[in-house]
Amino acid sequence: MIRNEKEYQEAIHRIQDEKNRLEQERQRLKGQGLPSKEIERAVNPFLSFHLQLEEEVEAYERLKRGDLDEIMNLHGFGQTLIGLRIALGFTQRELAKKLGVDESQVSRDERNEYYGITTTRAMEILDAMGVEMTSRFVIPSESPGKKPRKQA
Repeated sequence: MIRNEKEYQEAIHRIQDEKNRLEQERQRLKGQGLPSKEIERAVNPFLSFHLQLEEEVEAYERLKRGDLDEIMNLHGFGQTLIGLRIALGFTQRELAKKLGVDESQVSRDERNEYYGITTTRAMEILDAMGVEMTSRFVIPSESPGKKPRKQA
C-alpha cells in the first residue's frame, strides 16, 4: 500500500523503469529467436510485479480523490485509517502534529497498518482528522449464541 506522496512518486518512477526494462527484455529474447509465446512466458513474472505496482498507484490515486471503500469488518481498519488520511489530504507530519506525536510514530503505525491499535487510539486518530464513524451490526439468523424466537 502506498502511504504518502514520496512513495507515490517513487512508484510512478518504478513503473516507468519497469516498462523500459520489460521492453528491453522482450527485445533481448526476440533477438535470441524465441517465439512470441515463449517471450511472454519469460516476462510474465516481471509483468505480474508491474501490474501489482500499477494497482497500488491506482488505489492511491482513488484515495486522493476521496473514493473510499466501505469497511465490512475491522480486519481492514488500519488500511482504512491510512486511506482516510490520504483522502483528506493530510500528510503524516500534519496528522502527527494534530495527535501530538512525532512523525516517525505515525509512519511506524502506518507501516504496521495500525496493527493492535486500541479503540481509544483509533478514536483519537479519527477525531484528529475530523472524521465521524458510524457502524451497523448484522446478526446472522443462524448465529450460535442466538436464542430461537418463540412462535405465537
